[in-house]
Amino acid sequence: MFGRWAPQLGILWDLIIATVVATVAVQYRGHSIGDAVIGVSMAAALIFRRYAPVRVFAVVTVLASVQVLVASAVPAAYDVALLVAMLAVVTHSRDQRAVHLSGVVVAFGVVVVALVRIDDSWSGSVFDYPYLAEHVAALAGCGALWLFAYVLRTNRERGVVLAERAATAERERDHLARLAAADERAFIARELHDVVAHSLAVMIAQTDGARYVIDTDTERAREAMRTVADTGREALDDMHRIVAVLRGAGGEEEDPEDRRRRGLGQLGTVVERARSAGLDVETRFDGDVGRLSAADELTVFRIVQESLTNVLRHAGTGTRVVVTLSVDRGRAVLEVGDDGAPGSMTSGGGNGLLGMRERVAVHGGEFSAGPGTDGGWLVRAMIPVREAA
Repeated sequence: MFGRWAPQLGILWDLIIATVVATVAVQYRGHSIGDAVIGVSMAAALIFRRYAPVRVFAVVTVLASVQVLVASAVPAAYDVALLVAMLAVVTHSRDQRAVHLSGVVVAFGVVVVALVRIDDSWSGSVFDYPYLAEHVAALAGCGALWLFAYVLRTNRERGVVLAERAATAERERDHLARLAAADERAFIARELHDVVAHSLAVMIAQTDGARYVIDTDTERAREAMRTVADTGREALDDMHRIVAVLRGAGGEEEDPEDRRRRGLGQLGTVVERARSAGLDVETRFDGDVGRLSAADELTVFRIVQESLTNVLRHAGTGTRVVVTLSVDRGRAVLEVGDDGAPGSMTSGGGNGLLGMRERVAVHGGEFSAGPGTDGGWLVRAMIPVREAA
């Protein structure tokens, strides 16, 4: 609850510390104007310890040195400002060298004070030094304060790092969720286009054929209408499946490969429907097609389905189509070529070509579509084979 007031509280705390140090400087040695000036100067410098900790420490160190070496050999009570400045460097400075150097300077200062206080009565033995216990305690206290501040600094930096990692992980999680949603939308769009475009093209062709022969060949008209009904039912089933994926109604028990159930086993049905719609379709398979995964088979199935639909829509009935699938050397190459009028596929079908290109790109393959060398239109897709079915 104090987070929003933290800067104001920090400034107030610095002012309180500076006021205490200045008060001590004025009252501790009121008879010496020099001591009072040095102490008040230290207090004024401490106000800026959060913003320029290294500079404030340097200023306070110089003032403390003047106080000990010039004004008085005995440290004054307001020299505690040097410890406050040291703690400011440890907790607020970004320079790691300054953090360690501040502790060395304070320790060196304690030694200097000890040397300054040596008088003629000292025999030269360390154990006979009258202020030995006092200075050892001061040195230990300064070291303990430095270590305490350094631990606080380390914990704060660790907390910042952990907070940054948590924020980064959350951003990555959101990004992955958006990518997954975009991939799902792209999948649904491709499936809808393939199902609707192919099914409607076949149904329209069969209906037109039935309308033309209904008076002369009733049985053939009935067969065409049965094909229309079967195609409509299958399209409706695919639509239900896609809508279930869109709504997430499959539940946890849904097979994740269910959306890829279309494969080479169902390719014959698509070919037969294209033939019944008036296309002369020939299929050629070369190599071990069993090496294709379910995802690979779905891509091959949809490309063939979309290509036959485009031929039926743009080149018309009577067009010869050759579907070639070869699997060799870790890749599958699919070619769907027809002998229709060159350039007939360039008008319309943009979404279909885009969908086929996206499907191949998902596998890291290559896709091309354009006029064939012998006329007509050629669709070619190369898909790397990564796993066995």
